[in-house]
Amino acid sequence: MLSVVVFILGLTVGSFLNCVIYRLKTGQNFLKGHSSCPHCLHQLKWYDLIPVLSFILLKGKCRYCKKPISWQYPLVELITGLLFLQIFNFQFSWTLSGGLSVGLLFNEFSIFNFLNLIYYWLIVSLLIVIFVYDLKWYVIPDKIVYPAIIIALIFNFQFSIFNQFSIFKFSILSALGTSIFFLAIFLISRGKWLGFGDVKLAFFMGLFLGFPDILVALFLAFLIGAMIGLGLIIFKKKGLKSEIPFGPFLITGTLIALFWGNQIINWYLNLITYNL
Repeated sequence: MLSVVVFILGLTVGSFLNCVIYRLKTGQNFLKGHSSCPHCLHQLKWYDLIPVLSFILLKGKCRYCKKPISWQYPLVELITGLLFLQIFNFQFSWTLSGGLSVGLLFNEFSIFNFLNLIYYWLIVSLLIVIFVYDLKWYVIPDKIVYPAIIIALIFNFQFSIFNQFSIFKFSILSALGTSIFFLAIFLISRGKWLGFGDVKLAFFMGLFLGFPDILVALFLAFLIGAMIGLGLIIFKKKGLKSEIPFGPFLITGTLIALFWGNQIINWYLNLITYNL
């Protein structure tokens, strides 16, 4: 039941993130006002906004103007739900296997553990917004990346108090090193290879992941980006001079490193040791 509740929570948050993405582009306040169809501007009812289910029941079309609803909406909702569930399992997997009730869950964990869960849910939500926004409009919004940096700074600072500031120092160094590397690419290419928004996102990645997970994230981002870019060129969807947003690849690498960074590093080290 806990998994179901968390998944539904993620679906609901994903629906809100779709609203944030749309209203960031139009300049509307995403905390006020009612949702409406982007085509006919008809105000949507509550039963039009049920995550995923409304899309299925409406067969992917607006109830009022019959124009198609973007697949972005159910995909963002599903991905958010799955990521929320993955983070919950990642944080509290042993309690789920032990069959603890909701009451026991809060008794067994300190407020810090709960805030840790909220922190990761919040960061992942911000990353989803950046992913979709950059994929659609080739821009990493400052209104999202700056709060992400501030939240990561505050979290690392208060967490490091109990670890003699070692984690905070490593996070800052990782953030500075990663952003300087991206800034050098930006300056050398004069903004042709990547945008300045990627430099800001790189700073956040270093702050969020720390060392050595940041290395895993960067390696995967460049690898996945190269593979997809090459595929687009082969299938003539893009040319050699076409722009491809790099933010989605950085975020994909960040999420993989978050969940499986240690396993990837250990696998690589074992591989080197075996070959030697």
